Amino acid sequence: MYISTMDIEKLTPEQMGHLLFSDIEDTHERGDCIFVVGSSKALQYRLPKAVELYKQGRAGKILFSGGVKWRGSEFTEAEELKRGAISLGVPKEDILTENLSMHTLENVLASLLVLDREFHLHNIRRLLVVTSSYHMRRLHLTLQTYMPEWISFTLCPAEDDNTRVDNWFQSEIGIKRVRDESAKLIRYVGQGALKDEDIHIDKIEREEAKK
Repeated sequence: MYISTMDIEKLTPEQMGHLLFSDIEDTHERGDCIFVVGSSKALQYRLPKAVELYKQGRAGKILFSGGVKWRGSEFTEAEELKRGAISLGVPKEDILTENLSMHTLENVLASLLVLDREFHLHNIRRLLVVTSSYHMRRLHLTLQTYMPEWISFTLCPAEDDNTRVDNWFQSEIGIKRVRDESAKLIRYVGQGALKDEDIHIDKIEREEAKK
């Protein structure tokens, strides 16, 4: 079922789960850069994943994106993540930052200039993408919509405590996050702001796709 044909009011919890989490997995390729978008809890969940990928040698640079300053911090998301990465042993010369973006689309658009200045866009072949698993579908579609078509993406989800594929339906916060994220995704695709995608959200659809 294409996202553009979905109605958030008619989706079952199982279908929303498939919309956000199906086929979101790390395929273990190497890339040119690890791309990490910020959030209020990015230091806790996304930073360790990014540093793990870097130390595995999957990419030689990390780009932290995010200009929001969360309450109690004098630094932007990207600056906080950079400081955290350095404390975990990542050399500062291997860290890029983008400090202007306020939301997912701006994460992608503002990072294009940083990537071009560091690599030249025509040289980039693959980015390793780090965000929370429930946010990955929207970020991936945003990257596919607005970044050059020759760039590929390996999805490296960072799991939080409440919104994993195996537990989001067990807490009020997880249920709300998944419903809100599903609604955003459907709305943005419907507006034409994101490319459409065919998602197998039902068991019958998945079985048919395997034949």
